[in-house]
Amino acid sequence: MKILIVDDHAVIHQGLHRILDDEFEGSTFGEARHSQEALDLVSLERWDVVILDVDLPGRGGLDLLKQLRAEQSKLPVIMFSMHSEEQFAVRALKAGASGYVAKDSASEQLVEAIRKVIRGGRYVSAALAEKLAADLSRDQSLAPHEILSDREFEVMRMIAAGKTTTAIADLLSLSVKTVSTYRTRILEKLQLETTAELIRYAIDHGFDH
Repeated sequence: MKILIVDDHAVIHQGLHRILDDEFEGSTFGEARHSQEALDLVSLERWDVVILDVDLPGRGGLDLLKQLRAEQSKLPVIMFSMHSEEQFAVRALKAGASGYVAKDSASEQLVEAIRKVIRGGRYVSAALAEKLAADLSRDQSLAPHEILSDREFEVMRMIAAGKTTTAIADLLSLSVKTVSTYRTRILEKLQLETTAELIRYAIDHGFDH
């Protein structure tokens, strides 16, 4: 089996190699530290599964996921993230992820996810499956942040984490003007008026890290 790991932290690559090499004997691994490197590897070789971090430098993991799905719709992609399922899992699954595993989960969960997606299934944890079922059973309107686009959501989190407009522009390879436009849209959609109110909203919903 060929597994492509897309993450900008060397320690994650090393840790996943150890875990997965024990579970999937004879597997080979590819490593990418950013989106373009991942796209190059996917275009050059056939992979059985991609393990993709949400937080990549420059172009984020959700953007990369969408392009991978557009170019190779049958390639299983598991999002592997430091963020809790409540923050990103549903958004990732809607964008085409085959599964979502939090980095602080037990290694057995990632192994189970890989086994399921390479058979053509989709993986969610038992806790997330229960939450999704509960949400479906309730007639409730969307929370304000759920109507944000993926890019707006990403900018919101960065603002909430205390990053300046210039820093966000650098991280996302955008102009300062574009980031400011995103900020304005976010405030409008959340019906807020100031950055301070946005930060409070993010803290209340656990999006400040």
